[in-house]
Amino acid sequence: MANEAANKRLPVMGVADMVDRGLMSPSAQNAGSVRWRRIAVAIMVLFDMAVVYVAFVAAYWVRYDIRLGPVIRDQLGFKAWTPLIGPLLALMLIALWAKGAYRLRMGDEVQDDVAAAFSAATIAVATLVVITSMLHQYEYSRAVIIYLWIALIAFVTAGRWTFRALMGFLHRQGVGVRRLLIVGATDVGKMIMQSVASRRDLGYDLVGFVHARNGLETSSAITTDFGRFRNLGYAADVPRLISRERVDEVIIALPAAAHEDIWPILQQCEQDGVGLKIVPDMFELSLGRVQVDDIGGIPIFDVREQPLKRFKLFAKQSCEWVLALILSVLFAPIMLVTALLIRLDSPGPCIYKQARVGQNGRRFTCYKFRSMEEGADDRIHEVTRLNQTNGPTFKAKADPRFTRVGRFIRRHSIDELPQLWNVLKGEMSLVGPRPALPVEVESYERWHYRRLQIRPGLTGVWQVSGRSDLTFEEMVTMDIYYIENWSLALDIKIILRTVAAMVTGRGAY
Repeated sequence: MANEAANKRLPVMGVADMVDRGLMSPSAQNAGSVRWRRIAVAIMVLFDMAVVYVAFVAAYWVRYDIRLGPVIRDQLGFKAWTPLIGPLLALMLIALWAKGAYRLRMGDEVQDDVAAAFSAATIAVATLVVITSMLHQYEYSRAVIIYLWIALIAFVTAGRWTFRALMGFLHRQGVGVRRLLIVGATDVGKMIMQSVASRRDLGYDLVGFVHARNGLETSSAITTDFGRFRNLGYAADVPRLISRERVDEVIIALPAAAHEDIWPILQQCEQDGVGLKIVPDMFELSLGRVQVDDIGGIPIFDVREQPLKRFKLFAKQSCEWVLALILSVLFAPIMLVTALLIRLDSPGPCIYKQARVGQNGRRFTCYKFRSMEEGADDRIHEVTRLNQTNGPTFKAKADPRFTRVGRFIRRHSIDELPQLWNVLKGEMSLVGPRPALPVEVESYERWHYRRLQIRPGLTGVWQVSGRSDLTFEEMVTMDIYYIENWSLALDIKIILRTVAAMVTGRGAY
């Protein structure tokens, strides 16, 4: 890469020094990143070409070899179909490109891949049918077209997932990683920082963040480092930081009052060849609460009610109650064995009851499998020095109060299973902010209370994004993000990721 070669020639100079002395253009430091992104897009195209061909062969095989469908009188050989492969490939690639499927995204939303595959397959197959019908060159079974359409959706989607898994593996090995700077210490900015840091497979190395001009950010803004994330100054420092920190991409998450700071940053990013993304602040409104309309080409934002209101809240709670009932039956053998092991491992009850704070500050009794020695609460003063989190929470990986069985069930979140009873009683949800201790709530700042607006959950966003490795502020920020951006798809995604978190035990203690 360009900057590596320059470093070999001038080992005593950093990248910033070479930029300042004119020995290296600012955009050269991003050449390797741009080259890698082009390679990644090329790989994505090759993946799509391969899976489209496989889908074509599969459709023919199902219809003419397996003979699934009505009886075939005149069967066309595969060679008679091969002239259609080229047009089909071209149509699929064009349709996917038109749907934005070759734009490398930060996220990995499953629904986006399915939607792109569905649209592209529908357009490509329909166009192919029209063209061949006009040419009158093919008499084919209609079942083949149906099978081809289904196969294209399935195989292209699977190909995209395989591609993302491959890219995730390479990113975790340090290949193609882009250095990222966040501009703005708003709640949205904090959420982006935490999400990027907890997902190495996204291919970003977070160098730090900067504030807007002094005094322009929300009341929850911070003036020092945000947990593990470095405070590098203010928005005016971005041009200098791009060179010093070798930034490849900038994400702007500024409050509405600081939008005039965006223009100088945009110019600098364009000059240095640095990628730029902007999070529309909309006066701290969640994008999940706005719909875009237009009048004469002028964009108009229609603000909707908060997601977790009225019917949606009722639907969420009803679905979770039914699912909790099913899970209680499925996990009954595991809970029975766990209770038996706890009683055999150490004296004391197998169920631990604790007062927690729920929706709107109401207290309730939370149930868990006992993971510590009996009377552990009375010994909290002995282990205070071991606390590994900030804020009012207490987490200690080397807590000596854990029992042998307790340490295992805590790591894999088996100790939380009795809370299914809390869900059935209507005190908790399956997904939501974790229930806080009364002593923790007493130490809350004003903005922390927003996490008490809905029922606490058995699992949530931060439980699948780092768990105990997160700071308290990161946890609260993620809980608030969940409340403001709730959707059924988000709940399903969290539940699926919870299963993986339970198996791996990552970040739990």
